[in-house]
Amino acid sequence: MNKRIAELLKFREFVSVATCDFNGRPNAAPKFLLKIEDNVVYLVDYIIGTTFHNLSLNPKISISFMDTHSLVGYQLNGLVKIIESGPEYDLLVKDLLQREVDLSARRIVEGVTRGKAHEDFELNMSENFVIFKVKIEEIVEMVSSGILKREKV
Repeated sequence: MNKRIAELLKFREFVSVATCDFNGRPNAAPKFLLKIEDNVVYLVDYIIGTTFHNLSLNPKISISFMDTHSLVGYQLNGLVKIIESGPEYDLLVKDLLQREVDLSARRIVEGVTRGKAHEDFELNMSENFVIFKVKIEEIVEMVSSGILKREKV
């Protein structure tokens, strides 16, 4: 994955993901962005609902996000491996716990700085979750002029 996209994703907590079942019914949902390594993106699914079901049947996924400064949109298309247990899962859970603490701390500081009370400073994440390991195969850049740039990874 190119460095620009990795930099943009580094500061995000959530991205939108789109999946499709075998009947062609689409599903889009936000997922927690755990980390990025080379051409792999790790996402956390706390709901374990339609996205999980779709990816169990059809491992194709599309991740989308927007750079609001440049107004360039990005789509990362790839294949998912669902990780529910095992050594890789255990290592990723450690990363997840740290990301959750960092996000909670940042929310508390932002709330105090703005002088606004927030009902849920700390994240109340489900203990039941799976991790999606997404191998990125294609990057699509969408500029505001309507031009698409596709890059195979």
